[in-house]
Amino acid sequence: MPKHGKKYVESFNMIDKTKLYTVVDAVELVKKTSNVKFDATVEMAIKTNADPKYNDQMLRGTTILPHWTWKSKKVAVFVTDDRLEEAKNSWADVYGSSDLLTDIKNGKMDFDVLLTTPDSIRELATIAKILWPKWLMPSPKAGTVTTDLLKSVDEVKKWKIEYKLDKTGNIHVPVGKISFDADKLVDNIESILTAIDDNKPTGVKGRLVKKVVISSSMWPGVPLEYTGK
Repeated sequence: MPKHGKKYVESFNMIDKTKLYTVVDAVELVKKTSNVKFDATVEMAIKTNADPKYNDQMLRGTTILPHWTWKSKKVAVFVTDDRLEEAKNSWADVYGSSDLLTDIKNGKMDFDVLLTTPDSIRELATIAKILWPKWLMPSPKAGTVTTDLLKSVDEVKKWKIEYKLDKTGNIHVPVGKISFDADKLVDNIESILTAIDDNKPTGVKGRLVKKVVISSSMWPGVPLEYTGK
C-alpha cells in the first residue's frame, strides 16, 4: 500500500479487503471511513468482463439517479436557426446556432453538457476535435442527440448521468455526496447497477460485472457484494 497519512491508514484498516459487503453495509462503512472536511463525492468503480476493443462489447448509456441534491448541470443547446425558439423554451442555460458554434471555436464553453438535434449534429462535426477531449461531443448513445429538447434538458438537470467503459473495461460513476442519507446512496447505487446490467452488450458472454467498489473522494474503497446478470 502506498504511503498515506494516519487518518487514511485508520480508515483503510476498518475495511476487510477479504470480505464483500452488502450495499447497505458498504455505504455505512464508506460514510464512517470518510474523514475530510468537505462534502466528498461518493464514487463507484465497476470492473467488467467487457472488452472495449470489440464493438459488440462496448457499453455506454445514461440513467437518472432517483436522488440528487447536487448543483444542477449547466446545459447548452445547439440547433439550426429555425429551432432557436424551441431551444429558448427548453430552459437551456445556453442556446444558439452559428453564434454558439463560433463561441465554441473560440474556446468559450461555459456549460457542462451540450445537447443537439439529429439535423444539427453534422455541423458540430467541424469542431469535434474541440469537443471530444472535454467529453462534450453530443452522442445518441449518451442521450445528448435528441428530438425532444425540453425533455432532455429537464433530464440532464435532474442529474442524468452517463456511464461508459474506459480503455481497461472499467466504469467510474458518481453516486452522490457523503452528506446524503444512507438510504439515498443505496438507491442510487442500485439504480446505476441495474441500468448497466440492463444495457449488457450482446458480445459479453456470462456475467457482465466482475467487481464493484465504492469510496468517497481520495479514500479507500469498499468492495461490494454484487452478482448481477
